[in-house]
Amino acid sequence: MSHVRIKSVVRNVVQKSDGASSPFLGLEDIESGTGRLLVKKLPFKAAEDSICHEPGDVLFSKLRPYLAKSHLTHANGTGTGELLVLRPGAEVSARFLLYVTLSNPWVEWANTTAYGTKMPRTSWELVGDYRVWLPPLEEQRRIADFLDAETARIDALSGLGKRQIALLHERSEAEVVQFFGPGDGLRQYRFRHLMESNPCYGVLVPKFADVGVPLIRVSDLGSLDHDLDRLPRIEEEQAREYKRTRISPGDLLITVVGATIGRCDVAPPESAGFNVSRALARVRLLPGIAPQMIASWVRGRDFRAQAEVATSGAAAQPALNMSDITHFKVWLPETHSGRLDLARRVSAHADETGRLLSTIKRKQTLTAERRQALITAAVTGQFDVSTASGRNVTDGVTA
Repeated sequence: MSHVRIKSVVRNVVQKSDGASSPFLGLEDIESGTGRLLVKKLPFKAAEDSICHEPGDVLFSKLRPYLAKSHLTHANGTGTGELLVLRPGAEVSARFLLYVTLSNPWVEWANTTAYGTKMPRTSWELVGDYRVWLPPLEEQRRIADFLDAETARIDALSGLGKRQIALLHERSEAEVVQFFGPGDGLRQYRFRHLMESNPCYGVLVPKFADVGVPLIRVSDLGSLDHDLDRLPRIEEEQAREYKRTRISPGDLLITVVGATIGRCDVAPPESAGFNVSRALARVRLLPGIAPQMIASWVRGRDFRAQAEVATSGAAAQPALNMSDITHFKVWLPETHSGRLDLARRVSAHADETGRLLSTIKRKQTLTAERRQALITAAVTGQFDVSTASGRNVTDGVTA
């Protein structure tokens, strides 16, 4: 069994579409690290800049290759030009090739050969020099059969973890509804009565720069407690133009556009002076109103229900006006001591939910790591699949 350059046994086919409508595969349709699609049915699209593929081709994303987006096609179609169309030669099994492109050595090689910082890309000229272990065709098929069975078992475990997360979110939302429902000692307030100033939108068309003011986007919510250096930056001049939306610690950052309306985070101390994108509203609360308490309500069913009513007449994607938000209603204790008690209960609930989520997600991460280690060990010849058991096959192997 030998190692060969992959470009000696696999071709990169570049055939432009004729512009006819056909099933179109975008990068957002491919799940990272699994080879699976995230959609049940691909949309039809007519685009002359798309590339064609055939059944048996393996598609690998040359854009941000560290995401490990690969897919084995089973029908004719087209896809984004960011995909490499890899067509195996007679001595290569297409399923074996798919698993090769999901293995750690391949992904690391593709990432090493990538160029560019913000949007790194590799190319066939560079990644094609990868040296692949190439056993006989029948052995490749046995390896693919083995990995099909073992990854299916691992994916079933991962599916249970996803179900646990969904159930935990459902339970958490039900409890939050109880926190902010009507009851003794509570009264209904309009959101504006909890605000220090009027809410405002963020930057409409960002002018990105290498040096400037960090910009928080919808995708950044939920991770503002770490790694703020990764945020993109806008020009200082534009930041001054949008000084009204520069944030202070404790500000609420709320998604007000699209399907993620109601996603919310609290600005941490380290984010002072940052700005926000157009899809976010910056809400500054009155002193004495606990931001995390109100953020919990914003993420809940009651806020979403009021948002659905406010955007029900939207012709395109839903979008909340700032006046809409100010008129939303929330039940809160009338007394300061009552609000402090509610804030403590909301915080305790969030901590417990976060602890359980962290435990489940850690197990999900370990499962994903085991899956990739198994694939890597199999396609690099670290064990004999004919005698292997997936329950202990990765013991002592390297990823």
